[in-house]
Amino acid sequence: MKPQRLSLTSGFAPWALVSLCSGLCSVGLLAAAAAPQATKPKPAASAATVGAKPAEPDAALGPQLVIETAKGTIVIQLFEKEAPKSVAQVRRLATQGFYRNQKIHRVVDGQLVQFGDKQSRDATLREWWGRGPNSGSGRPIGVAEISKTRKHKAGSVGMAHNGNPSGADSQIYITTRPMPNLDGKYTIIGEVTSGQPIVAKLQVGERLKEVTVKTGH
Repeated sequence: MKPQRLSLTSGFAPWALVSLCSGLCSVGLLAAAAAPQATKPKPAASAATVGAKPAEPDAALGPQLVIETAKGTIVIQLFEKEAPKSVAQVRRLATQGFYRNQKIHRVVDGQLVQFGDKQSRDATLREWWGRGPNSGSGRPIGVAEISKTRKHKAGSVGMAHNGNPSGADSQIYITTRPMPNLDGKYTIIGEVTSGQPIVAKLQVGERLKEVTVKTGH
């Protein structure tokens, strides 16, 4: 029997990762087992030119997560004050090299991309990418830091989960269009400030060469 993935839907049952939306699918947090429902797109947030050198982070804004891929660099401004424990978890894992050489394990065309499963380094475990008891770091955040004001727009970065927001661990998704059906269900930990066009081009199996944290001086 094939393993179930985490879903990012209300009906997502992501035991793989999370259900991204009511109609999204069952996925590893975003690894869905079913096809997600579409939402009305809105103008994407502006993004820096692909390949442009990321600007140094402003200490007042908090740390940035920098993702290096073969297609270019993606910079994410982390919302440390809004989701302190979730951001601390991601920072800790990135600093430990947890995300290095992982693969993108889920892509919902025109909606989101997802990564954060250590199993994705192993091609022989591809059927399990994004799902199963070993699809995280093994240390859930333990609290849901869902904002009442943050909305999912193009470039929003959130924590995937298996149906219980406080059970989010290491899997992260980045939206490529506005997705209001996810609002109030997932912790938004940041937003892309550079490289959004790169996010839209990522495919399942593409390697994350490095994921690091930058702080202001």
